[in-house]
Amino acid sequence: MHLSAAFSAVEAVPASERPDLLAPAVAAAIGAVPDALVFPIDPDLADTEALCAAYGLPLLDSVNCVVIRGIRAGDERFAVCLTQATKRVDVNGLVRRRLEARRASFAPMEEAVARTGMEYGGITPVGMPPQWPIWVDSQAVERDLVCIGSGLRRSKLLVPGQALAALPGAEVVTDLAREIPQQQPN
Repeated sequence: MHLSAAFSAVEAVPASERPDLLAPAVAAAIGAVPDALVFPIDPDLADTEALCAAYGLPLLDSVNCVVIRGIRAGDERFAVCLTQATKRVDVNGLVRRRLEARRASFAPMEEAVARTGMEYGGITPVGMPPQWPIWVDSQAVERDLVCIGSGLRRSKLLVPGQALAALPGAEVVTDLAREIPQQQPN
């Protein structure tokens, strides 16, 4: 796969060649994304804004993965939501309704880590529990190449945007997320 200029600052290799840079659940499922590339990063830069600033990556090509927990009559339901870093998932609107939950929120960090087997700051849709739906914002799949987690804080994956829609259990959802308002300088 040819890396665009947007990713020229990283040294990515086929993910299947570097299972040491993948969480076990991700390594077991990486075959679902045969074009996936992986590159090492400083784990202190795993958070999206720090990563993009340090490696010169565009926010539009960085896709965040969040685990949402919905509750209805004591029944827990989980979903995985993916959106560009310039957007915020509509947890209390669209996601809550799709989960058919009375309440929905980001899963607590400890719970998300325990249930996925991935590190916080590296959570990715690849290798998620199979019973959890994966909802992908429609604009994220339109990107040629996106940066997502690898399951570990010390690396990231690069995958074609369309590969997100092809993941097992994935569904492309229009208006899953809203643009984050830009702060105006004082």
